[in-house]
Amino acid sequence: MSNHSTSKKIVLYRVIISFLLALFIFGLGLGAGYGLTTYFRLNIPATADNAAAPQNFGLFWEAWRIVERDFYSGIPGDSQPTYGAIKGALAALNDPYTLFVEPRPRALEKAQLDGRFGGIGAFVSRNEAGSVLLEPMVDSPAEQAGLLKGDVLIQVDDTLLDPAMTTDEVVLLIRGEVGAPVTLVVRRAGESAPLTIEVIRQVVETPSVVWRITPEDPAVGYVQLRIFSNRTTKELERALSELQTAGATRYLLDLRGNGGGLLDAAVGVAGAFLEEGAVLIEDRRDQDPKIYSVRKGGFKVTAAPLVILVDGGTASASEIVAGALQDYGRATLVGERTYGKGSVQLVYDLSDQSSVHVTIAKWFTPNQHNIDGEGLTPDVEVLFSEDDHAAGTDPQYLRALELLQTMP
Repeated sequence: MSNHSTSKKIVLYRVIISFLLALFIFGLGLGAGYGLTTYFRLNIPATADNAAAPQNFGLFWEAWRIVERDFYSGIPGDSQPTYGAIKGALAALNDPYTLFVEPRPRALEKAQLDGRFGGIGAFVSRNEAGSVLLEPMVDSPAEQAGLLKGDVLIQVDDTLLDPAMTTDEVVLLIRGEVGAPVTLVVRRAGESAPLTIEVIRQVVETPSVVWRITPEDPAVGYVQLRIFSNRTTKELERALSELQTAGATRYLLDLRGNGGGLLDAAVGVAGAFLEEGAVLIEDRRDQDPKIYSVRKGGFKVTAAPLVILVDGGTASASEIVAGALQDYGRATLVGERTYGKGSVQLVYDLSDQSSVHVTIAKWFTPNQHNIDGEGLTPDVEVLFSEDDHAAGTDPQYLRALELLQTMP
């Protein structure tokens, strides 16, 4: 047998083994009895029992051998056929949240949920022309190295940026091992030639909670939750404590654009505003419903007036919090109907640092309200128009302040 033929056979074996492994994972995930989070990392063995493969799996071989024999461009020698096989199997389940995540996006997802990563401490964004803009954080490694707000990134180490790259892909190029240098080539306004800046990566912590006393009313404490991460519960307790010390007697919780995160963090956040009771009810296949209840301890604000801002980007863990507090009459929801993601996923980390997310349960509010596909209806609907964006006004925020100021 020729080396070319042997190489193609090796690729085929990798594809089929990975595909069977994916099928095994699904069975394991759906049968597991863990009470886990929306995003949870669980390492699994690198091998699986292929005896449980579907009886008609020979059809896959039949089709793939034809492709191997006839495909004009040849079969890729990297992981893409394996990833494609897994993604194809998942697509057949018709569940948008059961999905496969390749290694580099998975690394970014982990860092977001941990709230810590090796980086330079700069915000990455894009302008209307698609250029990548950098904005260093105060006292960050990027600022200390001389990076300025508005610098346009054109190269990271030896990699020239491609307009087709996503922002996440650019971020992953910049991040890396703590203590390792990264070389950035940027264009700067007023400079005729690009500048080369070397930055030593350090541990960067991204807060999930931002808080302040509102300038409109010194009695209102504003708290924005960006994501539900491992750090969120402790950060929120600190925020509430500092706001109370600063004179806050009523609170505005902003969950707009918060797409969720860890289920455990959602339970912790809801518990900061409740004395007791269920936060959510989880329903799994062939199991009795599981109730997640308010935990004891921690800094709590259980009596002060509370308004929650929500919109179409409020999803998953954010809806858990808003739904529980709305059910108990603890908070008034202001804004727009929420996204409607009422399911829980297990996340299994695979041997090559990719992962598979498997929907294993649906969740309901304490009053048995089904969120999935429906979302939450705000108590006070306030739309945010394009004109508001253009004018720089926030009618939802202003309406929430007005409500808080009239609450006893």
